Amino acid sequence: QVQLVESGGGLVQAGGSTRLSCTASGDTLWSYAMAWFRQPPGKGREFVASISRSGATTYYADSVKGRFTISRDNPKSMVSLQMNKLNPEDTGVYYCAKGKWRVSPNPGEFDSWGQGTQVTVSS
Repeated sequence: QVQLVESGGGLVQAGGSTRLSCTASGDTLWSYAMAWFRQPPGKGREFVASISRSGATTYYADSVKGRFTISRDNPKSMVSLQMNKLNPEDTGVYYCAKGKWRVSPNPGEFDSWGQGTQVTVSS
């Protein structure tokens, strides 16, 4: 059973950048697509970005396209999310998730989740 632990985030000023990392233990990530989701205050969980097993294919929510970059380091069992040009609407708890073999925005296709890390963007 894989365990995912997110790190990074915190308080960031609007227009700034931060980087989130997700480290896996208990299993390697070679065989799985990975993704980041977020939950804004008072709202449901929403898709942010997904990456294929090899890292060759990525998929982003329209709201973050061109500002966020998802990447992975399979030998280190790590997935990262570089977040640039942040705005207050990016505030929320960010979750790392392990999926199946393909990139997907559907949370139902992800079966392991981290506990989340808070990102707060101040205006």
